[in-house]
Amino acid sequence: MSANDKINYLEFPAKNIPATKAFFESVFAWSFVDYGPDYASFSSTDAGLDGGFFKSDLAASTDNGSALVVLYSDALEEAEGRVKAAGGVITKPIFSFPGGRRFHFTEPSGNELAVWSVDGE
Repeated sequence: MSANDKINYLEFPAKNIPATKAFFESVFAWSFVDYGPDYASFSSTDAGLDGGFFKSDLAASTDNGSALVVLYSDALEEAEGRVKAAGGVITKPIFSFPGGRRFHFTEPSGNELAVWSVDGE
């Protein structure tokens, strides 16, 4: 499949890049490459899509009009437990929607993400 005209890279603001990196390493086993103190990238091998975190006092949230990045998990309750254990804040506990279940959380820099799973997983 051609990569032309496809989403290729995703960047998040991060108030605290070291804490954000530690969170995603712990919860989702992402690895990072640092490009100075104000930028860290992650790869599709770990995250499903290439991207990075840039130093910023802002945070991505659906309340302020940001797109919601949704991760997938085969074990939703386990993923929620890892988020909590790593210091993430559950902003919407697990709920059902047509086709599956999901929860929303914020990571240490305040960015809102979600994790979903199909019904029965």
